[in-house]
Amino acid sequence: MEIYEELVWRGLIKDVSDPSIKEKLNAGGMTFYIGTDPTGDSLHIGHFSSFLISTRLKKAGHHPILLVGGGTGLIGDPKPDAERPMITHEEVEHNFACLKAQAEKLFGFEVVNNADWLSKINIIDFLRDTGKFFNVNQMLAKDIVARRLDSGITFTEFTYMTLQAYDFWYLFKNKGVTFQVAGQDQWGNITAGIDLIRRKEGKEAYAFTMPLLTKSDGTKFGKTNGKAIWLDREKTSPYEMYQFFINSEDSKVIDYLKFLTFLTKEEIEDLERKNKEHPELREAHKALAKEVITFIHGEEAFKEAYAQANALFAKGADVLKDMPTTKVDASLLVDGKIDILTLMVALELASSKSEARRSVEQGGVSVNDEKVLDPKKTYSSEELTKGLLVKKGKKNFKKAGI
Repeated sequence: MEIYEELVWRGLIKDVSDPSIKEKLNAGGMTFYIGTDPTGDSLHIGHFSSFLISTRLKKAGHHPILLVGGGTGLIGDPKPDAERPMITHEEVEHNFACLKAQAEKLFGFEVVNNADWLSKINIIDFLRDTGKFFNVNQMLAKDIVARRLDSGITFTEFTYMTLQAYDFWYLFKNKGVTFQVAGQDQWGNITAGIDLIRRKEGKEAYAFTMPLLTKSDGTKFGKTNGKAIWLDREKTSPYEMYQFFINSEDSKVIDYLKFLTFLTKEEIEDLERKNKEHPELREAHKALAKEVITFIHGEEAFKEAYAQANALFAKGADVLKDMPTTKVDASLLVDGKIDILTLMVALELASSKSEARRSVEQGGVSVNDEKVLDPKKTYSSEELTKGLLVKKGKKNFKKAGI
């Protein structure tokens, strides 16, 4: 398959700005960009899904540029239901440096910072030379703005669109960028950039969006109990990442293989067949974990995570010393003890104490291979110091320490 057909087969194209995109993608030779704001100091699996498309395009002969928004990160892209919290200049600069290093190591992309040009803009010049090209009625109709009109949107958030559009124009003028790739939630910002280039330069630019990777209930893929799956191994260990992928939904695992791996159509279809015939073997889940962890952390990291998971399943507490430890905040202890419900929430094995209680009462929780049936069961600081292996069900394990 050529690159456009492959992206369609993988389910990676949502919106296209022009019918000619198929021909342009298959021809190669375009310089394009994909962007993210430095709201954290590590990329996560959601970023990984997006940036892999850039890697696929690079393999097809296109040139990718990653924009990390040191400028737009100070403003904040409008969230669907609330204003995004502001972060300090120092935090943005720190996060930019972390994401730049991570992206260069993992993907080898050229990384640019839009603070380099946005911070030099004079507001009067911007309004005269760029603002005049934006039609407020059209901006209000963009989904990214329209979804906030009932609850209210600040002027700062409203202007974010103009800055992202300016980025596209700036890279068009200075880096030869004629194409943008982004998640489907960025469609309004992207088309604003295409319009700006057309109005200022009288030339065409192009874009396509990719669907957001979701679970079967429509929530974003890449979080477990509200916690993101980070690419930084200090935030999410290869073992934790392995557990996340091995526990992926059976109904979605093939989609994840298409989005997150470079396995061929034939290989994925073979795994799909095995998943239907023998779901208990979890062949597709294991392949997903192997491909992603190996890409991010290397083959040795995957082997260690795989060995830990299998040894733990077979031997339980005997392998506690080899597991990564999730430290429990000492403030959660009362009189030197912590109850099982608080412990499960602290380990993110339950999102609430009520959920933890249900798991205990249903017999689905064990500590150091001893089933816990009393929701008032407590453990001492001395036991935490030695390490506690807490299991929820058959596949979710955490080692608690202090």
